Amino acid sequence: MRKTEEAGALRPADIDLSADVVAAFLRAHPDFFNKHSELLRHLEAPKRHRGNGVVDFQHYMVERLQRDIDGMTRDQHDLIVTARDNLLNQTRVHAAVLALLEARDLAGLLQSITTDLAVVLDLDVATLVVESNGDNIPHVHGSGIRVVPQGTTERWLDGRKIRLRDHIDGDPSLYGEGAGLVKSEALLKLEISRLAPVGLLAFGSRDAAMFHPGQGTELVGFLARTVELRLRAELDLPPQR
Repeated sequence: MRKTEEAGALRPADIDLSADVVAAFLRAHPDFFNKHSELLRHLEAPKRHRGNGVVDFQHYMVERLQRDIDGMTRDQHDLIVTARDNLLNQTRVHAAVLALLEARDLAGLLQSITTDLAVVLDLDVATLVVESNGDNIPHVHGSGIRVVPQGTTERWLDGRKIRLRDHIDGDPSLYGEGAGLVKSEALLKLEISRLAPVGLLAFGSRDAAMFHPGQGTELVGFLARTVELRLRAELDLPPQR
């Protein structure tokens, strides 16, 4: 075989591509078009009726294109649903942040965290957890606020700053009487100050798929940072570092 001097490619005249050779090749490689399906777009298919023994190749190509269109339609629908969900979640988090900013004192802020956030974010339970060093922790006792032993939040978070879980049974030590409602949760670590105990923000939902691993955490992470800043300001504490 000869190659062109300029491109080094084989010229058609140098290759025996008779119909018999192509037919023999396709018989020997029946999965050829499965591996190279893009070539079907360049073929001129036979008409539907060409006599006995003729394969309806055109019908096959139309079915394949229909499957491609169906797949693209499903992908488009999934993309639209995801975009709508993301926009809804963004709107909810923005509303939650505004609710936190509107609190005028510590009592109002704690009320907003444990009550308003659940309403705005369409949750069943919102809990603020703080770790105890064995003594009473001032200013944090109230409905929706739970005090736990040191190291508890780290165990719940399993080494993460944000942990999302789906299809679970709520932990009574975390959600109290509302634990029975919780089927998915978002746990957010709170590092308020180097002079304050470690905290945790827990969101629980009866929707088993509302929170799940692999879900984006930017919005809930931003909300957790807002809670940290507001608590730090109300308690007049220095930063974590």
